[in-house]
Amino acid sequence: MAVVIRLSRAGTKKKPFYHIVAADKIKSRDGKYLERLGCFNPRRKGHKDHLVVDRDQIQAWVTKGAVMSETVGQLLENNSK
Repeated sequence: MAVVIRLSRAGTKKKPFYHIVAADKIKSRDGKYLERLGCFNPRRKGHKDHLVVDRDQIQAWVTKGAVMSETVGQLLENNSK
């Protein structure tokens, strides 16, 4: 089973909210996931809760062989500055 760390969309029309999840690569974007690792709210830019992530859990999944999506990687990189 290939695991990927990616965004899962939630929220309503024109008010997106995303969960950062570890999911099987073949599952659909908003389908069943293995574990929720954080959340991302693009509408709250500049606020403290814009991106909430459990970095220890993400690192644990990466050491187990999970691959981060390009978008999640960019979010984490930009937030660590």
